[in-house]
Amino acid sequence: MTLVSALPRKRTAPASAAGRAARRRAALQWVAVHSAAVAAALFFVLPFVFVFLTSVMTDRQALTSDLWPHHWQWSNFATVWNTPGFLTWWRNTLLYAGLGTLLTVVSSLPVAYALAKFRFRGRSLALMAVVAMMMLPPQVTVIPMYLFWAKQLHLTGSLWPLIIPMAFGDAFTIFLLRQFLLTIPKEYAEAARIDGCGELRTLLRVVLPMAKPAIAAVALFQFFCCWNDYFGPQIYASENPGAWTLSYGLESFKGAHHTNWNLTMAATLLVLAPVIVLFFFAQRAFIEGVTLTGVKG
Repeated sequence: MTLVSALPRKRTAPASAAGRAARRRAALQWVAVHSAAVAAALFFVLPFVFVFLTSVMTDRQALTSDLWPHHWQWSNFATVWNTPGFLTWWRNTLLYAGLGTLLTVVSSLPVAYALAKFRFRGRSLALMAVVAMMMLPPQVTVIPMYLFWAKQLHLTGSLWPLIIPMAFGDAFTIFLLRQFLLTIPKEYAEAARIDGCGELRTLLRVVLPMAKPAIAAVALFQFFCCWNDYFGPQIYASENPGAWTLSYGLESFKGAHHTNWNLTMAATLLVLAPVIVLFFFAQRAFIEGVTLTGVKG
């Protein structure tokens, strides 16, 4: 009886040792993963912390090596906000980003729907043309496009040369929407057609509600692109300060206050704040849309 009772203890001893080793290994992996995550988070957060702390410093302290404000000067934000032209830059940027995003989504969705659901001669060639347009940098076409808008339509000095082309679709937006629409089963569209819906009504009533995650993702992509655009306003609107956007106006503000780093950082935060807030509120739809459209990276 003693021999029988001793055998299980001899067998369970190695098993308990293996369990402790597995738990120790899991704990070490947890510490390693979370340490790497904390380090990566600090790598991205610390620049924003530095910008914020500098933005609330006095003029004298901003030029020193002190990292913590001696006196929290919140009036820097009011000074930047009341700078002549700053509200105009805000209005122009909202017009450019908002209207540009709306026109891009409205014009690209029907094209993506046709490329995803219709069968017609030349569809593969049209898709290849869309992909080729994605690879074409804007700097290649800037000279002929500038001559067209300046000599033919006389619209330079405004943001319309940047906004109007968005009404004719965007290659990147078309491609992403097409990739998502391919995942929608064709039976939904066929059922709508059987009920008497035309293609436009099928797109609006059936496909559009199911494509909301992808639309949200491409809309955010386009909004961020327009909000941060510096090259376009520099080419078309630099001659008219009343048409400057925040990205171009911030460069002018930096040049005028190159010794006032606290004001420059405060202006930078006021430019970044709407984008950061928008992303945090819409990040769930953004991540879902990016995942479903197959974009990685």
